[in-house]
Amino acid sequence: MKRIVLTGGGTAGHVTPNIALIPGLKDAGYDIQYIGSYHGIEKELIEPFGIPYHGISSGKLRRYFSLQNFTDPFRVLKGLGEARKLIRKLKPDVIFSKGGFVSVPVVLAGKQAKVPVIIHESDLTPGLANKLALPSASRVCCNFPETLEHLPKEKAVLTGSPIRQELLSGNKIAAMDLCGFSSDKPVILVIGGSLGSIAVNNAVRAALPELLKQFYVIHLCGKGKLDTTLSHTKGYKQFEYVKEELCDIFALADLVISRAGANAICELLALRKPNLLIPLSANASRGDQILNARSFERQGFSVVLEEDEITKEALIDKVNALYQDRNQYIDAMRNSGQQDSIRTILQLIETAHTAKK
Repeated sequence: MKRIVLTGGGTAGHVTPNIALIPGLKDAGYDIQYIGSYHGIEKELIEPFGIPYHGISSGKLRRYFSLQNFTDPFRVLKGLGEARKLIRKLKPDVIFSKGGFVSVPVVLAGKQAKVPVIIHESDLTPGLANKLALPSASRVCCNFPETLEHLPKEKAVLTGSPIRQELLSGNKIAAMDLCGFSSDKPVILVIGGSLGSIAVNNAVRAALPELLKQFYVIHLCGKGKLDTTLSHTKGYKQFEYVKEELCDIFALADLVISRAGANAICELLALRKPNLLIPLSANASRGDQILNARSFERQGFSVVLEEDEITKEALIDKVNALYQDRNQYIDAMRNSGQQDSIRTILQLIETAHTAKK
């Protein structure tokens, strides 16, 4: 039996593309194993699929001062030792890594065991974990044309991001029932990332009285970020997080306000949803979301509002302009020539497996 190890974690964005590959890998006859951190979000997300899960020690390599910088290198070294033992035990034919710091020991262990490693970089420029993994990879998949400039030419492949196919088959009637909406107004979906965004949440709630004159609003606001004073506001439905219902909610949405995480915006592209992107500020990140958002803006897929420029009035103006021009954004996304990411990546995996034999 062919065997593949999937790895990646730390955030949902480092896991959901792996999940999108699972049905195709099973159809291709692969035994699938997953290596992640002991208690990371990846364990919670993978468990429902019945994939054997193996935990290793994981640390984070930070660019800023933290007392954990003195202890995390030891966690990383421990994780490398555990990854080596797992790779020797599992004997995979291929490793596919979606990134995050837990993936680095797995990639390094795979290289040492002469297992072909394919990694996927979601953002426009490679993050630190994937920079460390690059020398050990035989192939590097990416989402943006601009990313090819930052990768070794002999390894880089523009694939796009694997999208969970169930997202494409939602039922808008089910979402209307869930939210108590009718069909007399268009719907805005607000997504602040898997943890929610205080900045986005506050801006949307400040603009609600004006937005609700023209739109219904579905707000995925993040764990612990519900505003109970708005629970009975007509036309406004808030959730901390949704799972199975997400595909239905996407089907109902006419516009999306979102952070600019790479996997999230690739889903919006696949779904052809006109979107307003509010990227995480450079003060709170390495600036990757800003680069992602500006790339989508250049390609005509998105409107962008920088976090430090958010005001109630700016948000309302951007939403109204986006809705007025929505068809041009839909056309741009439809004509994007987006790759069949899952098929392309599965072909790379099969090629790596064949070459190993």
